[in-house]
Amino acid sequence: VGCGSAWTTALLAHLVGPAGSVVGVEIVPGLVAFGRSRLGDRPNARVVEAVPGVLGLPDGAPYDRILVSAEASTLPVPLVEQLAEDGVLVVPVRGTLLEVRPGPEVVERGRYAFVPLVDG
Repeated sequence: VGCGSAWTTALLAHLVGPAGSVVGVEIVPGLVAFGRSRLGDRPNARVVEAVPGVLGLPDGAPYDRILVSAEASTLPVPLVEQLAEDGVLVVPVRGTLLEVRPGPEVVERGRYAFVPLVDG
């Protein structure tokens, strides 16, 4: 969520290999086009434009992993709800990087600075 240039999308697609797939979600239309152009012919990676007011891609859920690249003011429950039973959400909330599992089970992983998360 918040894929920007799609650099992370491409990196994650490389890491999961051909058996996995990665979807980058971006709210800024110009960055969607830019990200798509940067992915090239990676069959296991794509960038989609976010639906205004909707976090993530609920229609494609459940997801094994969700990585958020922008800081939320509170734990984004709609993303937690999109996790698979053994899924993991990594999201910065108010300067603290959180590892979240369904339940939710939350583990703090340190303090960091991110751009704000917007939902349209």
